[in-house]
Amino acid sequence: MKNIKILLAEDDSNLGNLLKNYLTVKKYDTNLFMNGIHALEAFIKESFDLCILDIMMPEMDGITLAREMRRLKPEIP
Repeated sequence: MKNIKILLAEDDSNLGNLLKNYLTVKKYDTNLFMNGIHALEAFIKESFDLCILDIMMPEMDGITLAREMRRLKPEIP
């Protein structure tokens, strides 16, 4: 059984690393991105099962990121 792969977009490094470590301990394959642009680039190149997005981020906010992700791959929660 493969691990669920999560895209985590969070610009606060303390909170982002805390969440990433927690999800990793729970056996989720978690990739942390510090801004919306990097998260979107990874979303386009890789396959994720779930996306967790911060609302307020530099470069691209979470709402804009979610809209773009939904447009590209509407099946990903």
